[in-house]
Amino acid sequence: MAQATDPSRSGPATLSDVARLAGVSLATASKALNGRSQVRAETRQRVIAAAERLSFRPNQLARGLLAGRTGTVGLLTSDLEGRFSIPILMGAEDAFGAGEVAVFLCDARGDAIREQHHVRALLGRRVDGLIVVGSRTDPRPSLGRELPVPVVYAYAPSEDPADLSIVPDNVEAGRLAVDHLLACGRTRIAHITGDPGYLAARERAAGAEAALSDAGLALVGAPRFGMWSEGWGRAAAAMLLDKHPEVDAVLCGSDQIARGVVEVLRERDHRVPEDVAVMGFDNWQVLTSASRPPLTSVDMNLEQVGRAAAQALFGAIAGARRSGVQTLSCRVVVRGSTAALS
Repeated sequence: MAQATDPSRSGPATLSDVARLAGVSLATASKALNGRSQVRAETRQRVIAAAERLSFRPNQLARGLLAGRTGTVGLLTSDLEGRFSIPILMGAEDAFGAGEVAVFLCDARGDAIREQHHVRALLGRRVDGLIVVGSRTDPRPSLGRELPVPVVYAYAPSEDPADLSIVPDNVEAGRLAVDHLLACGRTRIAHITGDPGYLAARERAAGAEAALSDAGLALVGAPRFGMWSEGWGRAAAAMLLDKHPEVDAVLCGSDQIARGVVEVLRERDHRVPEDVAVMGFDNWQVLTSASRPPLTSVDMNLEQVGRAAAQALFGAIAGARRSGVQTLSCRVVVRGSTAALS
C-alpha cells in the first residue's frame, strides 16, 4: 500500500507516489493516466499497475483517465429482470467512483436489432467505453472490432478472441461446491441442474464430476438436467429419491431448483441437513434466506465481475487494451442446509 512506500506520509496516495513506484516522471505518469498517445504501452501498463498497488482511488484515477473525455460509460444488458446485470452494474459503479463517471444503462431485451440501436445511441452520446452484460454465460456475438471506443464483455464472453471478456469460473464453482459437501462428510452426492443448453449448467456439472473423480467417487446417477425452476427441483428430487434413497447430498444448479428439492425432502421426512445436505447456486438472497433451513449456495461474485470489467475498461480507455477471457473465482456461502455428518 502507499503507506508502506512512504511511512511518513498519511492520507491517500498521490500522483507523485504513483510516478515514484512506477519509476517514471510525474509528467509521464500524468500522460499515462490521461491516455496520451506519447506514452509507450508497457510504460502505461506499469503506471496503471502502480496506481492499483497504491490504492490510488478509483475516482482519482477516473479524473486522470477521463481528462478531455465525456466521463460517461454505457452498460448494455439483455437481462430483463436485472438478476445479473444489477450486481454487475453496482460493482462497476464502485470502481468508476461515485460521481466521477456517469453510467448509461440500456436493456436490449435479447433483441439484436434493439441492441444495435442502443449501441448507436450510446455512441451518439460520445461514451468513452462500453460494458456489455449477457443474461447467461454462453458466448455471444461481438459488437465488432470497428467501434470507436473500447468494449469489455461481462458475464457472457464475446465469441471474438480479440475482445476482452470477464466471466465467473463455473467449472471451478462446481468443484468448490463438491469440495464443500465432501468436507461435510457427504459421499453419495447427486446433481440436479437446469437447461443443458446453458453453458453454465454443463460447466458446473463438469466441475462437480471432476471433483468427485479426484476423490475417488462418482455422482449418484447421471446429472439430471431440466429447467431452472422449483417445479423441476421437486420433480427431479422425487425421481431421485425413488431410485436412489441412499443419497446424502444434492447439489443443485440454481437456488430455485434447491428450494424445490428441500420441499420434497421435507415431504418425505428426510431432514435437511441431518439426513440430506442441499446446496444451490447463484446465492439469490430472496430465496436462500427464505428457505428453511437457510440455503447454502455458490455466489458468482457478480459485483467483483463488474469491478473487474470497469477496471479493464479504464485500462483500455488509457490505451492498455487486453484480449481473451478472464475467469474470476466464485465462493461458497455456507448456511444451514449443509452440515457435517455427526
